[in-house]
Amino acid sequence: MLFPPDIPALTGFAIPILILLALLGYSFRILREYERGVVFMLGRFWKVKGPGLVIVVPFIQQMVRVDLRTRVLDVPPQDVISRDNVSVQVNAVIYYRVMDPEKAIIQVEHYNIATSELAQTTLRSVVGQHELDEMLAERTKINADVQRILDEQTGAWGIKVTNVELKHIDLNEIMVRAIAKQAEAERLRRAKIIDAEGEQQAAEKLAEAGAILSGRPEAMQLRYLGALQNIAGERSSTIVFPIPMDLLERFGRAPAEKSEN
Repeated sequence: MLFPPDIPALTGFAIPILILLALLGYSFRILREYERGVVFMLGRFWKVKGPGLVIVVPFIQQMVRVDLRTRVLDVPPQDVISRDNVSVQVNAVIYYRVMDPEKAIIQVEHYNIATSELAQTTLRSVVGQHELDEMLAERTKINADVQRILDEQTGAWGIKVTNVELKHIDLNEIMVRAIAKQAEAERLRRAKIIDAEGEQQAAEKLAEAGAILSGRPEAMQLRYLGALQNIAGERSSTIVFPIPMDLLERFGRAPAEKSEN
């Protein structure tokens, strides 16, 4: 004859097994290739583990996961007053990664938030040291300055800032119109300078040609004949013959010589 199992006995035996399985499941951790585990033993730092299978002793050890991949931080628009007292809004994007998981967990609380706040203050400080024209023309230099300052300050947290890029420099409508007028005036100034330089070069070449022709009368006659040929080739009912200036001078001297005689 079969007797039913003792239900209370089975229940009392299963509970410790379930607790043991839960503890074993909590003890085994799997870290991916880009993850590290900062392990503390009884509250004190012990070591950095990973990647792969990691065993953590329950109630004695605690582990904090740290992602080592490069992170992208979008700095929100910051109100900045430039050195020439122009109000602008500047935002940027920052790339950084954790190089030392131990420092990132122990030296600073919430290193992501700390890096974001530091990036905002550094961006305002660096951009405010430049004039508006420098902001628009020297973005590479500003990027390098922000990256250098951030990298120096976050180095104590085990964080490496790899790149900083300014995204937008926004101006109010009044400043946009003023810059457009300035650009138009600059283009007009350059056009006038180019026109004046062209007139100067043309005058210099004409002076050189006149000096050459004055020293060679036969060259002047050839130039005169060439002008007549150009006029004859045009389809016009009226032909104007140019008179050489030296011929007029001869007619002008002739009466004067007769009067002296």
